[in-house]
Amino acid sequence: MARLKDIYNKDIVPALQEKFQFKSIMQVPRVTKICINRGIGAAVADKKLVDNGVEELTTITGQKAIATIAKRSVSNFKLREGMPIGAKVTLRGEKMYEFMDRLLTVALPRVRDFKGINDKGFDGRGNYTLGVKEQIIFPEISIDKIKGISGMDITFVTTAENDEQSYELLKAFGMPFANAKKEA
Repeated sequence: MARLKDIYNKDIVPALQEKFQFKSIMQVPRVTKICINRGIGAAVADKKLVDNGVEELTTITGQKAIATIAKRSVSNFKLREGMPIGAKVTLRGEKMYEFMDRLLTVALPRVRDFKGINDKGFDGRGNYTLGVKEQIIFPEISIDKIKGISGMDITFVTTAENDEQSYELLKAFGMPFANAKKEA
């Protein structure tokens, strides 16, 4: 069993159940999936950049990533419908907890001038999106082999009903939020 899953079951569930007065442990919010999305703007000119992006995302997550394609044409960007323009992967279960553990304990501390993550990435429905500026914060990526530095969006999808529950859940997992939310 993944380390964070064990922490969730033993420590986080009872704490959140007590804090929010849930009648059942099934009401306690949990992370259902982590979606990692990477847009590659220069892929319009060079198709191999998408393959490199898919390969890097696969290396980082340990699960096969897929290329995303453009839904509509945009003439200003020389983009045609159906062209590959990015990469994405969705993690669930054990791989999700393993990735989350590596993100919190290894990758985020490697960010230059790290002061914590922004707490304004909540969408109102209990999901949180975190932007990473460089893929080289992950130790799986070799700096010598990359073609260029690009970022990615990491979305934590939870069963929380609101942002407050989601914030407390992610904070309990050890998310290093920069400025703590004010208690209402």
